[in-house]
Order: sequence, then structure tokens, then C-alpha cells
Amino acid sequence: MMKSMTSLLVLIACAGMMGTLWAADDLIRPLPTGAQAPDFLLPATDGSNYSLKDFASARILAIVFTANHCPTAEAYEDRLIQLVKDYRDRGVAFVAIAPNDPLALRLDELGYTDLGDTLAEMKIRARDKGFNFPYLYDGETQKTSRLYGPVSTPHVFIFNRERKLCYNGHIDNAEKIGAATRHDLRNALEAMLAGKAVPVEITKTFGCSIKWSDKREGARLYHESLDKEPVTLETIDEAGVRNLARNDSKKFRLINVWATWCAPCLVEIPELVTINRMYRGREFELITISADAPDGKDKVLTALQGKKAALRNYLFHKEDNDALSMALDKDWPGGFPYTLLIAPGGKVLHRQMGEFDSLKLKKAVVEALGRFYP
Repeated sequence: MMKSMTSLLVLIACAGMMGTLWAADDLIRPLPTGAQAPDFLLPATDGSNYSLKDFASARILAIVFTANHCPTAEAYEDRLIQLVKDYRDRGVAFVAIAPNDPLALRLDELGYTDLGDTLAEMKIRARDKGFNFPYLYDGETQKTSRLYGPVSTPHVFIFNRERKLCYNGHIDNAEKIGAATRHDLRNALEAMLAGKAVPVEITKTFGCSIKWSDKREGARLYHESLDKEPVTLETIDEAGVRNLARNDSKKFRLINVWATWCAPCLVEIPELVTINRMYRGREFELITISADAPDGKDKVLTALQGKKAALRNYLFHKEDNDALSMALDKDWPGGFPYTLLIAPGGKVLHRQMGEFDSLKLKKAVVEALGRFYP
């Protein structure tokens, strides 16, 4: 009887351990009020490594978990910059930490950004936005993030002089810029600076979920499923091309003209595939037009299939580059590759002659679509 009971307890314990392994997300909770700030040592976009001691002189320390890709986090970037300006001379230090594992991020989660969550991309965002606070990367191990327990991005933790947690939650109560009616982060800072108790110690966060490393497999399987999407090719004439350029749809339309005999064209097709996968969930579509001879249709389709280019793919109906250029864009001199971003109604927002700059193109697309939720 004792042996059976012991075996049962062992099984229960093992089941509990398995639950811990398979349900790690469920065990991550924000630090409780009054908890000591866990130390860290993380690389930043400025090339330095930071730990708690680097902020020892600050009366108050605000740690903000945020992310490049998250539209909610992007909506708060300017507000965070302004907070730093308003409080840095009053003894408040701000530091941002990016908790996401870039390999756990799916391409369809990048529909509101031009940048992912790698340290290299964080450096670009910090430069472009002029961040006035250290921006730290924890995506490699996520050890610091698991200790603090952010629920979503952005998530703020405010610590007093003794580095005891006094507030955690959102910055304010409205993601939409200018719509907030309650500024809980500012209220907490003002109370602490005045030596008073924080009026509201915990608030609900909202934004994008943290991309913990155990989501890597799901992201991998998702991307594998994208590679299995069918690749098709249709023929298009001048009238069809003019219709594409006129863009009577409600979508922003990215058109790329290429050819199998154009080496730079072939090089950039995989990036076009990535861009399509990022933004196609929004009012966006990507179209390719091949300038190959009509009798080369099989070769064109084979090239597209090899690149997993499940896009709207067309082959111009005749070998006449002048006719193609006049139908698509009279300002196009006729070289390859050629890329156009066209707004609904036909206005050209971006032209690129030759191989495109991927970051510049993605910026043009996301600025047209909008970085924030409606």
C-alpha cells in the first residue's frame, strides 16, 4: 500500500513538472507590489550593457517592456519620449526592455510595422524615433522578462528609491493618441515624487502578447504552411495593366515588374514574398508582372514557384517593354526591376527603379497603411 501511494505521488509530481514545462506562459505573473526589482545585465541599442546599478542615482526607476513590432507599443513611443522629457530632471529614470524572442514572431504579426524585434532592428527604431532612454534587448534568453512578468507590450513597472515596486500596468487608459482620460503612470510618478502613496498601484495592460520562446514551434509551423500555398500565373494585356495602375480597389497596391533574365529581379522576389506575408491581412495587395516573352510562361511559373511567390502574378501578353511601361506608368523609363506603390484611386506613393531598398519600401507601405490600430 505504501509503495503504491509513493508511486502515485511520484506520478502526480511528474505530471506537475510536465505542466510547468508545457504551460510556462500560465506561470508568468507580474511582480507583486512591494517586490524588489530583479537585477539584470542586458545589451542596449547604444552598444552598452546595462544593469540596475546604472540607474542607482535615480529617485524613481520606470522600466517599460515594449516591442518594435507591436502597434500598441508604437502608439505609445512618442508619449514615452515625452514622459522622459518631463521627468528626467525630477529624478526619474526610464529604461525600455524588449522581451520578445524574434524567432517566436510570425510574419502576419508584423502588419503594422517595418521592423521586427531583433537587436539590429531595435537599433534602427531607436535611431529613427530618437529614443531618449536606453533600449535593452532581452530576446536572447528572456530571463529578465520572466522575472518581471510583463503581460503585454507596453507594460510599465515603477520602483521607488529602494527599488520596491510601487506601480505596474499601462501608461494611460487609451491606446488611441489623444484619447486618454486617465494618466495612471503620471499620477503614480507625481504621488511618489511628492512622498505620497500611489493612488492606483495596479492597472490592466493592453497591447500585444509577449512572444515567449515556447512559441517558436508554432511560428515555424505557420511559416512552413505559407510555403505550401499555391503559386499561379495569369496573362495580362495593356488594358489589364492600365486597370491595375488605376487601382479602383480599396487596397494599397504594390506592383513589381521583373523578368527571369534579370538577376536583381530574382534576388528581390523572396523579400517581396515576405512583404506580402506581412501586410496582406490589411488593405494591401502585392502584384508581380513578368516582362518575359509569352512563350516563356513555364519558365516564369517555375521561377515563381521556386521562390514560394503565392502572389497575384501576371505575364505580359507580348514581348513589348514600351507597351508595358506606357500602360503601367508613363514616368517609368523601362529598366528592370521596377516597383510602384499605388494608393486607392491611382496616386503613386513610391517609385523604385532597380533593386529596391527593403526597409525603405516597407516604411513606405506601413506609413500608407498606418502604424496604429484604427
